[in-house]
Amino acid sequence: MPNTVGVIGGGQLARMMVPPAIELGLGIRVLAETAGESADIAVTQLGDYRNADDVLRFAEGVDVVTFDHEHVPQSVLRALVAAGVSVHPGPDALVFAQDKLRMRERLAALGVPVPDWAAVASVDELTAFLAEHGGRAVVKTPRGGYDGKGVRVVSDAAEVSDWFEGGEPLLVEELVEFRRELSQMLARRPSGEIALWPVVESIQRGGVCVEVIAPAPDTSEKLREVAAEIAITIASELGVTGALAVELFETTDDRLLVNELAMRPHNSGHWTIDGSATSQFEQHLRAVLDLPLGPTGTREPWSVMVNVLGGTTADRYPAALADQPGAKYHFYGKEPRPGRKVGHVTTGGDELEDVVFRARAAAAFFED
Repeated sequence: MPNTVGVIGGGQLARMMVPPAIELGLGIRVLAETAGESADIAVTQLGDYRNADDVLRFAEGVDVVTFDHEHVPQSVLRALVAAGVSVHPGPDALVFAQDKLRMRERLAALGVPVPDWAAVASVDELTAFLAEHGGRAVVKTPRGGYDGKGVRVVSDAAEVSDWFEGGEPLLVEELVEFRRELSQMLARRPSGEIALWPVVESIQRGGVCVEVIAPAPDTSEKLREVAAEIAITIASELGVTGALAVELFETTDDRLLVNELAMRPHNSGHWTIDGSATSQFEQHLRAVLDLPLGPTGTREPWSVMVNVLGGTTADRYPAALADQPGAKYHFYGKEPRPGRKVGHVTTGGDELEDVVFRARAAAAFFED
């Protein structure tokens, strides 16, 4: 059995893979760009994830390579595969999480429901799209955007004229009228086994997730079936291995549309550390090693995760633990700055209103 996992990227997702790796008796190594990153405890090499030589040298000591983020260039991913390294998810799948235009093209070809979209390479093309879609739309840079970055809601093509200077097409999408945002997470092994967690509600502020409620309240059996079918289709047809998050819009006319994909553990799945029989981090490790997947049932009827944005843990634990002793606190060893995710808090219980209150109260101790 392979027993050493190499994670490219030293952020909080790599950090949260460490405890389940230890529990499963696995070795875990991390390639970080700089010293002192979140996953510093498991960092075994510093290097540039964009440099094939650095990445190949790191891969010599592991049985499988996986990722804390999706930014490793395709040329580097394919160099790993050519060298005989087991890479999960592989480059043929990961490209659809790296490039939003490629993702939209592929999902549309599969018949997966997505917002109306187009690739636009000029102000004139964007102006035409705006005219056909009520005068407002969402424009995204195809690569590199996350947590609201690389996304603008526009009513005039001139608002993204600077982005056209790069010479690459942009993705423009209809401005979807939605009730709420949902996330369907699953994990898939190379051999094809899939395990799904309950669909959750993701509450956003400024393009950043601030809360997650698991399972999503007031969801019909039909909605849950459709969300699962969409995610299974994407995972199977794209050949995703490891964890997959499918971010969804629940529209005002009762449809589900795919917004984004993440082929790794995801913020909307952090609640699983304390609220599920198998956390997304343990499941991701099992999946990339092609080990049998764990059960995904909930430990309690409700779990609520609240992100701590920009706060600090300094001298605040005693008061938080005294006030909310049942909350689970997870911090990432990151220097606080406004809007930065530095940790999260999770609570669980039988009554949703109470669970939400306790999670928010616990997180509030760390807000500046």
